[in-house]
Amino acid sequence: MTLTQAQQDLLIETVRSAAKAEILPRFRNLAASDIRSKTKPDDLVTEADLAAEARITAALRDAFPDAMILGEEAASADPTLRAQAAEAELALIIDPVDGTWNFANGLATFGVILAATRFGVPIFGMLYDVVMDDWVLAAGDGTVMATPDQPARALATAPVKPLEHLTGFIHLYLMEKSVQGQMAAALPRFNRTFMLRCSCHEYRLLAQGAVDFCLSGMLNPWDHAAGVHAVTQAGGVARMIDGRDYHTGITTGYLLTAASEEVWQTVAAELPFLRRA
Repeated sequence: MTLTQAQQDLLIETVRSAAKAEILPRFRNLAASDIRSKTKPDDLVTEADLAAEARITAALRDAFPDAMILGEEAASADPTLRAQAAEAELALIIDPVDGTWNFANGLATFGVILAATRFGVPIFGMLYDVVMDDWVLAAGDGTVMATPDQPARALATAPVKPLEHLTGFIHLYLMEKSVQGQMAAALPRFNRTFMLRCSCHEYRLLAQGAVDFCLSGMLNPWDHAAGVHAVTQAGGVARMIDGRDYHTGITTGYLLTAASEEVWQTVAAELPFLRRA
C-alpha cells in the first residue's frame, strides 16, 4: 500500500494548517494554566498539543474514514489505541507538538510528526518544522526536504565513519536506570553524543546527513515511525538493537537508527549490554 499524491498533499496541508492555526499563535504565548504535566514533571502537554491533535484528527477522519487514527494525547488517555494502530491495515499516527518541553519553554526546537503505517510498518513520514514551514518527507522512493516555494531537495544520510568520528543522539536519561551507568561509560568512545528533546529534529538531522545515529529506549510510535521511514528512505538503517525489524507494536528494547549498515554495526558492537537489557 502506498498513498496517492493527492493523499500525500492532503496530509501535508493538514499539518501546515493545524500548525498555523493552533501551534504558532501559542508559541511563547502560553499561560501557566495552558501547560500541564502527564507522567512526570518534565513530561508536558499544552493547549497547543491538544488543539492541534484535535484539528488534525478531525481532518484525517474525514479524508481516511477506514484508517485507524492514533494521536499521542489520545493514546495518553486510552493506551489500548496503540496496539490497535499496530495491527491496522492503515494507521495515521500524530505527534501534534513533538518537543513539547522545548515548546513550552520558548525554544524553537519542536515540530509536528505525522506517519502512516501498514500493519505497524511505516509507509509515509513527515517531519515538519513549524517555525520555518519546511518538512522532511518520505513517501515512496527516497526522502526529500520540501518548502512551499522551492523544489524538493533529495536527502542522503552521512557517509561511513570510524567509531571515534561518529556523532549521534543517545537518550540516556530515558533509558532504564540499570543500564545508564554502562551507557554513560561508553560515551567517550564516540565523537559527540547529545539529545534535542525532539525526535522530529533529531530524525531530520539524521536524514540530512548531519549526524550518524540515534538510539532510543522509549518506543512511542508517534516519536519514531515517521523518522525511521525518513532515514531508511534516505539510505539509512533502523532496527532494534537485538536485530528485530522496527514495528510500531514493539514496546520494549532499544531502537538504533543509523546512517548506514556499517554505522549501525559499529554502534551496536559498542553496546552489547543493551541486548541483554
